[in-house]
Amino acid sequence: MKLAVFLSIAAVLVIAAILTAGAVTSVVSTQQNAQNVQLVNCNASIGPITASGPQGQIDASRLNDEQRGTVSLIIAIGKERKLPPLAWQIAIQAGMTESGLRNLNYGDRDSLGIFQMRPSMGWGTVEQVTTPTYAVHKFYDVLEKVPNWKEQRPGDSAQDVERSAFPDRYHKWEAMASHLIGVAGEIPDPTGCGEGTGDLLPAASGNAAKAIQFALAQQGKPYLWGASLTRQDAYDCSSLMNQAYRSAGVILPRVSRDQYRAGAHLPVEQAQPGDLLFWAWDTGNPVTIHHVAMYLGDGKIVEAQQTGVPVHIRPVSFTERGLVRQAVRPGV
Repeated sequence: MKLAVFLSIAAVLVIAAILTAGAVTSVVSTQQNAQNVQLVNCNASIGPITASGPQGQIDASRLNDEQRGTVSLIIAIGKERKLPPLAWQIAIQAGMTESGLRNLNYGDRDSLGIFQMRPSMGWGTVEQVTTPTYAVHKFYDVLEKVPNWKEQRPGDSAQDVERSAFPDRYHKWEAMASHLIGVAGEIPDPTGCGEGTGDLLPAASGNAAKAIQFALAQQGKPYLWGASLTRQDAYDCSSLMNQAYRSAGVILPRVSRDQYRAGAHLPVEQAQPGDLLFWAWDTGNPVTIHHVAMYLGDGKIVEAQQTGVPVHIRPVSFTERGLVRQAVRPGV
């Protein structure tokens, strides 16, 4: 017991030393259990609600009456079932990808309807899968059985339901779907994270302090590539970031290149404690991101680096090779 108290006090002292003045103003409670993953209140993986550029709005403006009716049905049934906006977004992206949000009476082999469901694969009868209300309910039924669907990129969950031979194609409509659940769904803040870009970017919050506390408590634990998000005895780089922020009430996507999209960007030199730093094979192309770490302030990061190297703190240079020039403030 004395050792546990000592370690708890030591952890708080380390955080206090790391957080630079004014960077994170909330006090980290010594009673916070870093191992306790709390219920979330901010889903930064839902999509680019505040994404730069008007593409989502432009794509939405091109929808015809039938497509807009399908969107309204997806949202209405989602609300009726008390599903979060993320579920609506997943269904919109899947429907747009599979049928253009139209109730088709044709498709590949026996695929039919909004989601191109196949009667031969147990999705329902021909009449059922071409009835929009049935199709939307059936999509949601299957989605709710997908493990971790609330904790990953919407297009990945759409793929888990649809099982397409082209899994990445669902991401194309992410910005449009995000726009629609905010506008057509009348949800001013679908993520629950608030908004902030450019000069309006909020400072790092108390969430950052909680995430740092969790990450620091994992020091010494082994690196494990592809570590499950349910285990806390080993981590890879992105699972450590995911669990650290989830302990603070913020859901991030699973992998580092998607975590790059899960917050507001700022110049890496302006990073504050709790912000995420990224490394890429090509620093100008986010698709090549392969590593993420948490900035602690004072030129230090905490990371799960690679096999054979346990979770640790190390110095970082903003000019080091492979470091992406933008940091990310999660959930903003």
